[in-house]
Amino acid sequence: MTETSLMTVNMGPQHPATHGVLRLVMELDGEVIVTAVPHVGYLHRGMEKLAESLTYAQALTLTDRMDYTSALSNNLAYCLAVEKLLEIRIPRRAQILRVLLAELQRISSHLLWLGTHALDLGAMTIFFYTFRERETIMDMLEQVTGARLTTSFIRIGGLAADIPDDFLPAVRAFIEAFPARIAEYEEMLTENIIWKKRTKGIAYLSGEECLQFGVTGPPLRASGVNYDVRKAFPYSGYEEFDFEIPLGQNGDVYDRYLVRLEEMRQSNRIVRQAADRLPDGPVCAQDAPLVVPPPKEEVGKDIAALIRHFKIMQEGFRPPRGEVYASIESSKGELGFYLISDGSNRPFRMRVRAPSFNNLGALTKMIAGEMVADVVAAIGSIDIVLGEIDR
Repeated sequence: MTETSLMTVNMGPQHPATHGVLRLVMELDGEVIVTAVPHVGYLHRGMEKLAESLTYAQALTLTDRMDYTSALSNNLAYCLAVEKLLEIRIPRRAQILRVLLAELQRISSHLLWLGTHALDLGAMTIFFYTFRERETIMDMLEQVTGARLTTSFIRIGGLAADIPDDFLPAVRAFIEAFPARIAEYEEMLTENIIWKKRTKGIAYLSGEECLQFGVTGPPLRASGVNYDVRKAFPYSGYEEFDFEIPLGQNGDVYDRYLVRLEEMRQSNRIVRQAADRLPDGPVCAQDAPLVVPPPKEEVGKDIAALIRHFKIMQEGFRPPRGEVYASIESSKGELGFYLISDGSNRPFRMRVRAPSFNNLGALTKMIAGEMVADVVAAIGSIDIVLGEIDR
């Protein structure tokens, strides 16, 4: 009688298809996965604890480096939490610009996901196509913020500055051309027989299982659960925008691909509406602490305001005692910040509800019983970023 035993295999933490320093310890029966346990913590970030040693304004820069494909979204979630502590209202122009920038960031993140996910599965051409459009968005964001990845542009109380005159024309040119670009991606992949064989029926997760694991974002909606923070708990004026929430039915890798494609179309739709309805006005709340510098044209007229601004940046402001939670729909799912204020100029406690962390927790369930070759497809379909997981 032949005896068989399970084989333990390590995938990562240096494997390129894990999209960061993720280590999977898998037990295999031949090429079939019996169990798979994700091991995280290799980045040794300590971001949440580090924030407690910085002022509220200084801690903003840490958020850029979580999901480094969506810095503006991270900035927004953090600022909403601090603004909730301070009970300040944001000017309408700043609100709509925040939405516009966040949706451009979502498209950029999904483009990065699509290009690298397809590349992991052997489709190289689409990587160059998606990065063509992503580079256009990065140029536009650099035009506004002065940076490409770590922007720190959305500030407590508004924005760091107003947009330049040539920004909106660039945005309008992009949103006109982008729907045809998405059609090109679909032409290459959606009905491609190889793509469908690598993704359909792979890494299944039901809606109920998603809820048990706390999965949010595209993986949740691909399983048929209609939950999006922009609709469920609107922020920054999202209730005024007309857009739809795409849903899948099968909860597999293929449906996660389809949902993200449609999300890019809907984001493009939101950007168009934001550009059309952008009003004039300030981009910083009047009652906000001076964490946003005064406009350039006012610097020479009001030196005292500039001095107060740098003093605030150095010493920080002191929100009242209390605790708040604020969340947004980032490109990965529900990103939330929980803050406790003890009345000092630093957060007493900051805790991040990171979607990549929760979504990764469901990976064990997704790939149990699948083939080793399908692990890469499964990991890519949940779109994790280890900077967000190892906080």
